[in-house]
Amino acid sequence: MNLQDLRIQTRLSALALISGVLTLCIGLLGMGKVSAINDGVVDMYQNNTVPIADVANANMQAIYQNRALYDYILEPELAGMDKIAQQMKKYESRMQELLGSYRKTQLTPKEVDLLAKFDEAWPKYLALSAQVQKLSYAQENDKARALMNGDADAAFKVADDLLSEVVDFNIALGKKNFETSQETARETRLVMITLVVAAVLLSLGLSLWISRSIVRPVNQLQGRLLRFSEGDFTQDVPVEGKDELAQLSRVVQEMQMSLRQVISVVRSNAESVATASAQIAQGNQDLSQRTEQQASALQQTAATMEELGTTTRNNADSAKQANQMAQGASSVAAQGGEVVGQVVTTMQGISDSSRKIGDIIGVIDGIAFQTNILALNAAVEAARAGEQGRGFAVVASEVRSLAQRSAEAAKEIKTLIVRSVEQVDQGTVLVDQAGKTMGDIVGSIKHVSDIVAEISSASVEQSSGIGQVGEAVSQMDKVTQQNAALVEQSAAAAECLKAQAQQLVQAVARFKVSQDS
Repeated sequence: MNLQDLRIQTRLSALALISGVLTLCIGLLGMGKVSAINDGVVDMYQNNTVPIADVANANMQAIYQNRALYDYILEPELAGMDKIAQQMKKYESRMQELLGSYRKTQLTPKEVDLLAKFDEAWPKYLALSAQVQKLSYAQENDKARALMNGDADAAFKVADDLLSEVVDFNIALGKKNFETSQETARETRLVMITLVVAAVLLSLGLSLWISRSIVRPVNQLQGRLLRFSEGDFTQDVPVEGKDELAQLSRVVQEMQMSLRQVISVVRSNAESVATASAQIAQGNQDLSQRTEQQASALQQTAATMEELGTTTRNNADSAKQANQMAQGASSVAAQGGEVVGQVVTTMQGISDSSRKIGDIIGVIDGIAFQTNILALNAAVEAARAGEQGRGFAVVASEVRSLAQRSAEAAKEIKTLIVRSVEQVDQGTVLVDQAGKTMGDIVGSIKHVSDIVAEISSASVEQSSGIGQVGEAVSQMDKVTQQNAALVEQSAAAAECLKAQAQQLVQAVARFKVSQDS
């Protein structure tokens, strides 16, 4: 039988099954022996140990009862005798109870014979004990003692010896059962050791047999795989049997064929990649030189655009300053126009006030004239009064003189006011002309400011456009520099690819896919 025709799982399962069956047999045998030992121990306990205790205890109850009979004889009081008699009945009941438990066990013929003899001897003792109690209760203690020491003691000794013999017999029987159990245990131990050793040896033999059927193909396959790792694919993988290792060997054999094809293709492609990478590296070098020239030209263009942008920004700043100055002049001219307007208004107010003052002076002149007339009338009336009106005439004269001076002063003020009004009218005319001139100046300055603002806005837009052009040129410069860097990286990658292709060619060269290679 060729084990390699069986699956490894089947072989291992068979080994496990055989080991399990052997273990089960050993276990069942051990369980049987242990059960036998246990039965012997249980039998020894139930039929020997427990009976020994029961019979020994029953014997002690009989002894207590016999001693109580002596106490009964020695008791002088009847009440005490009754009490002892009750205790003797308890001893008797307890003894019979223990013997009843003993009788329920498995008794040997000898035990049955001894119990039968005891059943004959004990009633005789009980009858003699009753006679002793009767004599003692009748106060015939001498007869009671004689009967007690004679026939009663002899009957008790026969019953006591029978119970002692039952105890000794059970002790001997228990010892025999113990020795039997010990012998069974020794036999069981020897059989178990023998079976375990045999099972271990059988399992080891089967394990070695099965392991050799597994290890040998594994070693062969390992040798082929080691040669594969060294690059030698020339030797075919041996395939023997139908187990899992044979299936694995077939898979490895197919892998070997596939690797032979792959290595041949990789070797051919590696040489092609090496040639192509060399051409790519040369082309990248040429492209790198042209890209560097283009980057240099863009840098110069970017510098020129930056200078033009700076000049345009300066022009825009100057136009902005001129616009601000024109706006300032326009603002000042507008403020001057407002001031001239205010002066015109003020001059008109002064003219109106002068006219009002002239009117007031006319009123004052009229008042002075009326005062002069009143003074003349007062002088006339004083002259009529004669000597009595002299004082009043003096006052009237003074009032008249004051009225005349007031009239003259009013005339002079009126002359000055008239002259001032004429001058204010002339100033008002001049101020109106100045206001119109300032309005023309403000309009001209505003027009100039609008033109300068348009120039400033155009300069700002031109500066922004030049800035955008500069940024575009700068971005083109950056992109060109990045392209140059990418070209350099591509050239380096092409060189690296070339080196790696050469290394790949060298690495593939170590593989042998046929005897010729």
